[in-house]
Formats: sequence, structure tokens, C-alpha cells
Amino acid sequence: MNAAQMQHYQQKLAFETDSWDLFEMLSGDRAVTVIDGRSAEAYARERIPDAVNLPHREISAETTASLDRSRLYVCYCDGIGCNASTKTALKLLGLGFEVRELMGGLDWWKRDGYATEGEEARVGTEIACGC
Repeated sequence: MNAAQMQHYQQKLAFETDSWDLFEMLSGDRAVTVIDGRSAEAYARERIPDAVNLPHREISAETTASLDRSRLYVCYCDGIGCNASTKTALKLLGLGFEVRELMGGLDWWKRDGYATEGEEARVGTEIACGC
């Protein structure tokens, strides 16, 4: 067994999640909030259902004061060509939040057949809220 490789994969799973796992978390009883780190305009066009828009450029102690620190925050952006989700996750982590980054962002969410909201909403598998 390669211990360094084992640690790499364990850390990757601790820091990232994919669309299917996020869908399962949102449909289950895990206290998770999805954060869209893109601009307000991009958020208005299309987003993951019930995501909170918190553009990474606006994240501060003041703009996150009302967020529940007991929740997991999953950050996303457009996809692999965008780093807003990484910037969002980094800033939230620095403020003491538990975070994960959504691999592939909105692009992979849609590719996996899940519904979106917004002006350009797409039909797809709906989240069965486990609220």
C-alpha cells in the first residue's frame, strides 16, 4: 500500500464532492447549504436549486455573519474552467466554515441530469428536500 497515495485520495474526498453526492446530501438529512460563488448576474441566469448567491469577491466576516457555522457549505461556480468555487471555498474556510468544493460545478450538475433554477432553468431530476 502506498500511504502517500492513500492520504491523497482521503484528502480529496474530504475537500471535494461530486454532483451525485451533493444531490444525496440535499435529498437527505445532512445540514448542507450550496453556495454559488459567481456574480449575481450568473446566479440569476441559472443555478443549483436553493443555492445561496455569495460572490467570492464579497465574502467577509460581515457578509457571512448570518450563516450557520454548524452546516457544511458546498461551493460551486460554472465548471472546470472557472475558479470562483475555489476562491469561495478558500475564503469561507478562512472564516471558520466547513466547506467542500463541487467538482465540475454547474456544468457537471447539469450533465448529470439535475434540475436548475433561474432565467435559463433546465428540467431534470428534482431534489427531494430532506429538510
